[in-house]
Amino acid sequence: MATLVRLSRKALTSMLTSPNHHVVCRALTTEAASKITESPDRVKWDYRGQRKIIPLGQWLPKVARDAFVAPNVLLAGQVTVYDCASVWSGSVLRGDLNKITVGFSSNVQERCVIHAAWSSPTGLPAETLVDRYVTVGANTLLRSCTIEPECIVGQRSILMEGSLMESHSILEAGSVVPPGRRIPTGELWAGNPARFVRTLTHEETLEIPKLAVAIFDLSRNHLSEFYLPYSTVYLEVEKMKKSLGISI
Repeated sequence: MATLVRLSRKALTSMLTSPNHHVVCRALTTEAASKITESPDRVKWDYRGQRKIIPLGQWLPKVARDAFVAPNVLLAGQVTVYDCASVWSGSVLRGDLNKITVGFSSNVQERCVIHAAWSSPTGLPAETLVDRYVTVGANTLLRSCTIEPECIVGQRSILMEGSLMESHSILEAGSVVPPGRRIPTGELWAGNPARFVRTLTHEETLEIPKLAVAIFDLSRNHLSEFYLPYSTVYLEVEKMKKSLGISI
């Protein structure tokens, strides 16, 4: 047995030191690869995007047909996005504990995080409601708060549990609204914690829904350019365009 091991080791050493050893190795590799057959049951998927609609238990996020949700947005659980609303790139709407609603023609801009708690310590509703014609600036955090129609939330703001923004109000960028705080209608608030600054003029209140409509019009352009359907039909369309020499 020991003699056989020495002979095998000697043969292997001589093969590796020979000038044609790479030819032998390549032949062995090709022979091994030819014996591997691909299973007919294997499904070939396209992994260019991430899964943005995540059902949790019996709850499935609902998105209106004409709403715009960017491809890298995450919607989980009890989330409803109404008609003409838009949720922009990088945002996370996590409705695993309670309801999250984005109302008609409202917009949630880039990298926002919206969450809802089981219950609110203030006794107010724990669900997160963004009513119609509301603009939520980028990098904003909303948690179990209520934003009534026609409001503007500035960028990098935080609205904590039980906070309330009444209609026709504006929160300046970088503001923090503590739990249970109410921003009355027609007022401008700012700061950390947020405080009253001044009363809005009639012209300023009229511009709030116009901003929401303008962002809705902008979302139509994005929707027509790069929005991909839930199915994989678009892959066949891209293959057909490529075979016909049409630029994608």
